[in-house]
Amino acid sequence: MDLLRHLRFFVAVAEEGHFGNAAIRLEMTQPPVSQGLRRLERELGVELIRRAPHGAELTAAGRELLPRARVLIDDADRFTGEARRLREHADVLRCGLAPDLDPSIAAQCAAALAGLGSQQRHRISVAPVVDLVDDVRKGLLDLAIVEHPCVRDGLESGPVARIDRTFLVPAGHPVAAAKRPTVRMLHGLALAHSPRAANPPAFDLLIDTLHVRGLDPAILPVRAPSELVAAVAGGEAFAVAPAPGRLGVVAGIETVSMISDDVPLRLLVIRRPKAQQAPIDALESALWKLSR
Repeated sequence: MDLLRHLRFFVAVAEEGHFGNAAIRLEMTQPPVSQGLRRLERELGVELIRRAPHGAELTAAGRELLPRARVLIDDADRFTGEARRLREHADVLRCGLAPDLDPSIAAQCAAALAGLGSQQRHRISVAPVVDLVDDVRKGLLDLAIVEHPCVRDGLESGPVARIDRTFLVPAGHPVAAAKRPTVRMLHGLALAHSPRAANPPAFDLLIDTLHVRGLDPAILPVRAPSELVAAVAGGEAFAVAPAPGRLGVVAGIETVSMISDDVPLRLLVIRRPKAQQAPIDALESALWKLSR
């Protein structure tokens, strides 16, 4: 029996609380998941999951063994991640960036790595913050630039760089002409933002900040800066983005400076243990310059 494969069935069903949802998560049909879990239970001699009227629930033995199953899966993922890193050349620095990072900031970071010289090859990939953290933890990435706050799972990180952000609104919106614009004046517009699942702590912090200022906007999920700009220019949303000097002039969009001290973009570099120091210093220096 492939123990790790069957443990993944167990963890998926336990976390989803439903065999069908677990199968979707594993990109499988439901019967193999159910059969695999039963086979695991036979091998272990204990019942782990009990079918319930509205899904599945852990037994006492399942609750006790679930944390250990997660550790085993996590260790296996780290092992394969390190092996992949060695297979794909240990001399290649692998850096991750969040997909909604402003292009000018991404360019500055890439230039900082390029400035290390031809002796340091690097490869940049893009993924949501939660995935970047997971990939650094598993050894698939050496380091990543992520938005703070985020769940870092104990990974090492440097100082937080604060980059000014402003409100982007559709051209002609009343808030842009107001002498004393307020966040409440954005009522009726959705907030164009990356999905909450990409980084729940940072998302919740922004929403809480807007709520304190009297605004509870609907959320329009976007997955790239181009989608964000299109949503604002199209008149259906506002957004919070780096200050105009970095964004440049965009047709159909006006910028409004409000509560700038409360909504900065907070970025930091996370890294795997024993990561090279020179790339870390270069990226942190680039972020520090952007924050001035």
